[in-house]
Amino acid sequence: MSRTLYYAQRSPYARKVRIVLAEKNLSYTAQEVDLANRSAEFYQLSPIGKIPVFVDENGTTLWDSTLIVEYLDEVYPEPSFYPASIKLQCRQWEELGDAIADNSIALWMEKRKGEQASVGNTLRLQKIIDRLLGVCEQKLVNYTYLMGDDWTIVDISVLSALGYLSLRISDDWKNQYPFLAQWFANLELRPSIQLTVPIA
Repeated sequence: MSRTLYYAQRSPYARKVRIVLAEKNLSYTAQEVDLANRSAEFYQLSPIGKIPVFVDENGTTLWDSTLIVEYLDEVYPEPSFYPASIKLQCRQWEELGDAIADNSIALWMEKRKGEQASVGNTLRLQKIIDRLLGVCEQKLVNYTYLMGDDWTIVDISVLSALGYLSLRISDDWKNQYPFLAQWFANLELRPSIQLTVPIA
């Protein structure tokens, strides 16, 4: 059995997994899922319908991006994205990246309503995103990466979320958060990042 990743091309959660797979140089078959028409076969893999879903060579099947990357880091430990000395902190701050993604998706869905969009909801979601980006900006004032000198899952999670935000909403955040913008530009030079850029 070959490794298989079920994903959506624009999903920031799937991108997080794709970057880790690329960084670990793990071969796999990519199977894109039609989110508007999930098949019965897909629901057998992911009963709650979530993407990404990863199936390993031994048949292990996982359907949550955080669980998938933790599994990959345990089973294929080089390079590690959860350094032992800060593993718990990485897991905690990874959630910040996912929160940026969650709220960016919610903001995009609200904006899609056009004239029916709630101004209150739009402003609330944008305020949450701005607050989270501000936290990242402050962490990067004195560090190369979000957790210090180590390139970790936290960087991958936040970068994936920002890639989605730039694609779906705007990349104006780069003007407001210069340290974050420079960090993003530096990471964009990595082959794994270039390989997984979401396409409109």
